[in-house]
Amino acid sequence: MSEGNNRQAGQNLLTESFHDYFSVALALSPEQKQDAFRIRYRVYCEEFRYEPADRFPDGLETDEYDDQALNCLITHRRSGMPAGCVRVVPARGSTDEWPLPFEKHIADSLDQAYIRNLHLPRDTICEVSRLAVDGAFRRRAGEEATRFGEVDAMDLSHPEKRTFGLIAVAAFLAATAVTDLSGRTNVFAVMEPFLPRLLKRSGILFHKVGDDVEYHGLRAPYFGQTRTTIAEMIPELKNFYLSIYDVIADTYNRELSS
Repeated sequence: MSEGNNRQAGQNLLTESFHDYFSVALALSPEQKQDAFRIRYRVYCEEFRYEPADRFPDGLETDEYDDQALNCLITHRRSGMPAGCVRVVPARGSTDEWPLPFEKHIADSLDQAYIRNLHLPRDTICEVSRLAVDGAFRRRAGEEATRFGEVDAMDLSHPEKRTFGLIAVAAFLAATAVTDLSGRTNVFAVMEPFLPRLLKRSGILFHKVGDDVEYHGLRAPYFGQTRTTIAEMIPELKNFYLSIYDVIADTYNRELSS
Protein backbone atom coordinates (compact mmCIF):
# COMPACT_ATOMS: atom_id res chain seq x y z
CA MET A 1 0.00 0.00 0.00
CA SER A 2 1.38 3.47 -0.91
CA GLU A 3 2.18 6.14 1.65
CA GLY A 4 -0.81 8.17 0.48
CA ASN A 5 -3.16 5.21 0.85
CA ASN A 6 -1.74 4.45 4.29
CA ARG A 7 -2.34 8.04 5.34
CA GLN A 8 -5.93 7.98 4.04
CA ALA A 9 -6.64 4.65 5.75
CA GLY A 10 -5.28 6.03 9.01
CA GLN A 11 -7.39 9.17 8.70
CA ASN A 12 -10.52 7.14 7.95
CA LEU A 13 -9.89 4.99 11.00
CA LEU A 14 -9.47 8.12 13.12
CA THR A 15 -12.76 9.63 11.96
CA GLU A 16 -14.53 6.32 12.54
CA SER A 17 -13.08 6.28 16.04
CA PHE A 18 -14.39 9.81 16.58
CA HIS A 19 -17.97 8.54 16.39
CA ASP A 20 -17.14 5.83 18.91
CA TYR A 21 -16.07 8.44 21.44
CA PHE A 22 -18.28 11.43 20.59
CA SER A 23 -21.84 12.05 19.48
CA VAL A 24 -22.76 14.85 17.09
CA ALA A 25 -26.28 16.24 17.32
CA LEU A 26 -28.54 18.98 16.06
CA ALA A 27 -29.34 20.61 19.39
CA LEU A 28 -33.10 21.10 19.48
CA SER A 29 -34.12 20.20 23.03
CA PRO A 30 -33.80 22.79 25.82
CA GLU A 31 -31.26 20.55 27.54
CA GLN A 32 -29.07 20.28 24.43
CA LYS A 33 -29.20 24.02 23.83
CA GLN A 34 -28.23 24.69 27.44
CA ASP A 35 -25.24 22.37 27.04
CA ALA A 36 -24.12 24.43 24.01
CA PHE A 37 -24.66 27.72 25.81
CA ARG A 38 -22.73 26.39 28.80
CA ILE A 39 -19.72 25.56 26.62
CA ARG A 40 -19.88 29.07 25.20
CA TYR A 41 -19.96 30.54 28.70
CA ARG A 42 -16.92 28.57 29.79
CA VAL A 43 -14.96 29.44 26.65
CA TYR A 44 -16.12 32.99 25.84
CA CYS A 45 -16.67 34.30 29.37
CA GLU A 46 -14.50 32.32 31.80
CA GLU A 47 -11.53 31.26 29.71
CA PHE A 48 -10.95 33.98 27.10
CA ARG A 49 -13.09 36.74 28.67
CA TYR A 50 -14.53 37.82 25.34
CA GLU A 51 -17.86 38.48 27.04
CA PRO A 52 -18.41 39.70 30.63
CA ALA A 53 -19.36 36.75 32.83
CA ASP A 54 -21.61 38.89 35.06
CA ARG A 55 -24.03 39.30 32.15
CA PHE A 56 -24.83 35.59 32.38
CA PRO A 57 -25.51 34.69 36.03
CA ASP A 58 -27.01 31.36 34.93
CA GLY A 59 -23.72 30.32 33.32
CA LEU A 60 -25.26 30.21 29.83
CA GLU A 61 -23.83 32.56 27.20
CA THR A 62 -26.60 33.64 24.83
CA ASP A 63 -27.55 36.60 22.67
CA GLU A 64 -30.46 37.88 20.60
CA TYR A 65 -29.61 35.57 17.70
CA ASP A 66 -30.08 32.29 19.52
CA ASP A 67 -33.86 32.25 19.12
CA GLN A 68 -33.40 31.90 15.35
CA ALA A 69 -30.13 29.96 15.26
CA LEU A 70 -29.67 26.24 14.76
CA ASN A 71 -27.11 24.84 17.18
CA CYS A 72 -24.97 21.73 16.88
CA LEU A 73 -23.56 19.96 19.92
CA ILE A 74 -20.73 17.46 20.31
CA THR A 75 -20.78 15.33 23.47
CA HIS A 76 -18.20 12.96 24.91
CA ARG A 77 -20.07 9.67 25.10
CA ARG A 78 -18.43 8.00 28.10
CA SER A 79 -18.47 11.00 30.44
CA GLY A 80 -21.54 12.76 29.07
CA MET A 81 -19.52 15.99 29.04
CA PRO A 82 -20.47 18.55 26.37
CA ALA A 83 -17.29 19.07 24.35
CA GLY A 84 -17.99 21.41 21.45
CA CYS A 85 -20.66 23.52 19.79
CA VAL A 86 -21.40 25.80 16.85
CA ARG A 87 -24.43 27.66 15.54
CA VAL A 88 -25.86 28.66 12.17
CA VAL A 89 -27.75 31.98 12.14
CA PRO A 90 -30.05 32.41 9.12
CA ALA A 91 -30.61 35.88 7.69
CA ARG A 92 -34.05 37.36 8.22
CA GLY A 93 -35.42 40.37 6.40
CA SER A 94 -33.09 43.08 5.15
CA THR A 95 -29.68 43.98 6.50
CA ASP A 96 -31.13 47.16 7.99
CA GLU A 97 -34.08 45.36 9.60
CA TRP A 98 -32.22 42.39 11.05
CA PRO A 99 -28.46 42.40 10.51
CA LEU A 100 -26.52 39.19 11.04
CA PRO A 101 -23.91 39.31 13.82
CA PHE A 102 -21.05 40.17 11.45
CA GLU A 103 -23.17 42.88 9.80
CA LYS A 104 -23.90 44.36 13.21
CA HIS A 105 -20.55 44.10 14.98
CA ILE A 106 -17.92 44.59 12.24
CA ALA A 107 -19.85 46.49 9.57
CA ASP A 108 -17.08 49.07 9.09
CA SER A 109 -14.56 46.37 8.12
CA LEU A 110 -16.70 44.82 5.36
CA ASP A 111 -16.04 45.21 1.64
CA GLN A 112 -19.63 46.24 1.00
CA ALA A 113 -19.18 46.64 -2.76
CA TYR A 114 -17.80 43.11 -3.11
CA ILE A 115 -20.65 41.66 -1.05
CA ARG A 116 -23.29 43.58 -3.01
CA ASN A 117 -21.81 42.33 -6.28
CA LEU A 118 -22.36 38.73 -5.15
CA HIS A 119 -26.11 39.37 -5.61
CA LEU A 120 -27.05 36.90 -2.89
CA PRO A 121 -30.76 36.35 -2.19
CA ARG A 122 -31.22 37.15 1.48
CA ASP A 123 -33.04 33.88 2.15
CA THR A 124 -29.95 31.89 1.09
CA ILE A 125 -27.56 33.62 3.53
CA CYS A 126 -26.42 32.57 6.99
CA GLU A 127 -23.57 33.14 9.40
CA VAL A 128 -21.67 30.36 11.16
CA SER A 129 -20.54 31.52 14.58
CA ARG A 130 -19.85 30.63 18.20
CA LEU A 131 -17.73 27.60 17.33
CA ALA A 132 -16.21 26.56 20.65
CA VAL A 133 -14.40 23.57 22.13
CA ASP A 134 -14.36 23.26 25.90
CA GLY A 135 -10.91 23.63 27.40
CA ALA A 136 -11.21 20.20 29.00
CA PHE A 137 -10.75 18.75 25.52
CA ARG A 138 -8.01 21.14 24.40
CA ARG A 139 -5.48 20.89 27.24
CA ARG A 140 -2.70 18.37 27.01
CA ALA A 141 -1.73 15.90 29.69
CA GLY A 142 0.32 17.50 32.45
CA GLU A 143 -1.36 20.89 32.21
CA GLU A 144 -3.46 22.34 35.00
CA ALA A 145 -6.73 20.69 35.99
CA THR A 146 -9.77 21.81 34.05
CA ARG A 147 -12.99 23.04 35.57
CA PHE A 148 -14.21 19.44 35.26
CA GLY A 149 -11.09 18.09 36.95
CA GLU A 150 -8.35 16.34 35.02
CA VAL A 151 -9.49 14.76 31.77
CA ASP A 152 -6.76 12.19 32.33
CA ALA A 153 -8.66 11.04 35.40
CA MET A 154 -11.15 9.43 33.02
CA ASP A 155 -8.40 6.97 32.07
CA LEU A 156 -8.63 7.79 28.37
CA SER A 157 -6.87 5.61 25.86
CA HIS A 158 -4.37 7.11 23.44
CA PRO A 159 -6.67 6.51 20.42
CA GLU A 160 -9.46 8.32 22.26
CA LYS A 161 -7.28 11.33 23.01
CA ARG A 162 -6.25 11.52 19.36
CA THR A 163 -9.87 12.17 18.41
CA PHE A 164 -10.00 15.33 20.55
CA GLY A 165 -8.35 17.29 17.76
CA LEU A 166 -11.33 16.52 15.51
CA ILE A 167 -13.93 18.20 17.74
CA ALA A 168 -13.64 21.61 16.08
CA VAL A 169 -13.54 20.00 12.63
CA ALA A 170 -16.65 17.98 13.43
CA ALA A 171 -18.44 21.12 14.63
CA PHE A 172 -17.60 22.94 11.42
CA LEU A 173 -18.79 19.98 9.33
CA ALA A 174 -22.01 19.79 11.34
CA ALA A 175 -22.63 23.47 10.61
CA THR A 176 -21.94 22.80 6.93
CA ALA A 177 -24.57 20.05 6.98
CA VAL A 178 -27.08 22.48 8.50
CA THR A 179 -26.42 25.05 5.78
CA ASP A 180 -26.95 22.39 3.11
CA LEU A 181 -30.15 21.04 4.64
CA SER A 182 -31.64 24.47 5.28
CA GLY A 183 -30.74 25.94 1.88
CA ARG A 184 -28.65 28.63 3.57
CA THR A 185 -25.71 27.86 1.36
CA ASN A 186 -24.14 31.32 1.13
CA VAL A 187 -22.11 31.34 4.30
CA PHE A 188 -20.37 34.15 6.16
CA ALA A 189 -18.10 33.72 9.15
CA VAL A 190 -15.78 35.89 11.21
CA MET A 191 -12.56 33.94 11.68
CA GLU A 192 -9.06 34.20 13.03
CA PRO A 193 -6.58 34.51 10.14
CA PHE A 194 -5.09 31.03 10.63
CA LEU A 195 -8.42 29.20 10.27
CA PRO A 196 -9.08 29.89 6.56
CA ARG A 197 -5.52 28.80 5.82
CA LEU A 198 -6.06 25.61 7.78
CA LEU A 199 -9.36 24.93 6.01
CA LYS A 200 -7.73 25.52 2.63
CA ARG A 201 -5.37 22.62 3.28
CA SER A 202 -8.48 20.40 3.37
CA GLY A 203 -9.84 21.87 0.15
CA ILE A 204 -12.27 24.24 1.88
CA LEU A 205 -12.08 27.75 0.45
CA PHE A 206 -13.32 30.89 2.17
CA HIS A 207 -12.77 34.28 0.59
CA LYS A 208 -11.88 37.30 2.69
CA VAL A 209 -14.55 39.99 2.32
CA GLY A 210 -13.21 42.72 4.54
CA ASP A 211 -10.37 44.04 6.62
CA ASP A 212 -8.82 42.58 9.74
CA VAL A 213 -10.49 43.92 12.84
CA GLU A 214 -10.02 43.62 16.58
CA TYR A 215 -13.11 41.67 17.63
CA HIS A 216 -12.57 38.98 20.24
CA GLY A 217 -8.95 39.07 19.07
CA LEU A 218 -7.80 39.68 15.50
CA ARG A 219 -10.55 38.56 13.13
CA ALA A 220 -11.70 39.08 9.55
CA PRO A 221 -14.95 38.41 7.66
CA TYR A 222 -15.01 35.53 5.18
CA PHE A 223 -17.48 34.12 2.65
CA GLY A 224 -17.90 30.63 1.28
CA GLN A 225 -20.52 28.55 -0.52
CA THR A 226 -21.65 25.19 0.75
CA ARG A 227 -21.70 23.44 -2.61
CA THR A 228 -18.12 24.48 -3.32
CA THR A 229 -17.07 23.51 0.19
CA ILE A 230 -18.45 19.98 -0.20
CA ALA A 231 -17.19 19.55 -3.76
CA GLU A 232 -13.64 20.62 -2.97
CA MET A 233 -13.13 18.69 0.28
CA ILE A 234 -10.27 16.23 0.26
CA PRO A 235 -11.59 12.63 0.22
CA GLU A 236 -10.77 11.88 3.86
CA LEU A 237 -12.64 14.96 5.06
CA LYS A 238 -15.59 14.32 2.75
CA ASN A 239 -16.05 10.86 4.27
CA PHE A 240 -16.08 12.45 7.72
CA TYR A 241 -18.54 15.09 6.51
CA LEU A 242 -20.93 12.52 5.04
CA SER A 243 -20.95 10.55 8.30
CA ILE A 244 -21.88 13.73 10.19
CA TYR A 245 -24.37 14.85 7.54
CA ASP A 246 -26.31 11.59 7.94
CA VAL A 247 -26.69 12.18 11.68
CA ILE A 248 -27.72 15.83 11.34
CA ALA A 249 -30.05 15.12 8.40
CA ASP A 250 -31.91 12.43 10.33
CA THR A 251 -32.91 14.90 13.03
CA TYR A 252 -33.41 17.84 10.67
CA ASN A 253 -35.70 15.94 8.30
CA ARG A 254 -37.67 14.40 11.17
CA GLU A 255 -38.09 17.53 13.30
CA LEU A 256 -37.73 20.59 11.07
CA SER A 257 -38.47 19.69 7.47
CA SER A 258 -41.93 20.89 6.47
